[in-house]
Amino acid sequence: MKKHTSFKIQSAQRGFTLVEIVIVIALIGIIMGVVAANVFGNKERSYYKLTETQLTTLSAKIETYEMDTGNLPGQLQDLVSAPGSASGWLGPYTKEKDLKDAWGTAIEYRSPGASSKFELVSLGADRKPGGEGVDADIRVQPQ
Repeated sequence: MKKHTSFKIQSAQRGFTLVEIVIVIALIGIIMGVVAANVFGNKERSYYKLTETQLTTLSAKIETYEMDTGNLPGQLQDLVSAPGSASGWLGPYTKEKDLKDAWGTAIEYRSPGASSKFELVSLGADRKPGGEGVDADIRVQPQ
């Protein structure tokens, strides 16, 4: 007499339930939100540091202009193209694109400055006077 053994074959293919899919999508959304917030914040901080460096460099170019012509420029555009009244102009001292900060806003040039012969100002990330953090104004005066 033979003994019959039967084997049950269970399905190896099992799909995900709707609840599992919703949970995974929600987790992916949360992770994407955190990553996006960190990347955006780092981008703004990078722009802030870049603009600080840009203003310092532009300040040195203004002083070079002053050494060459004997006067401060009347406006930042004088660093790009010679004004009619500037004898000794040996520029261009900078490029047109260097007259805007990292956010694409025109850099403000004040001559005389608040406590120096000139001052360069970027309004920061929010493009408004004042602010804190990356929204704070960036000011550079000659040393």
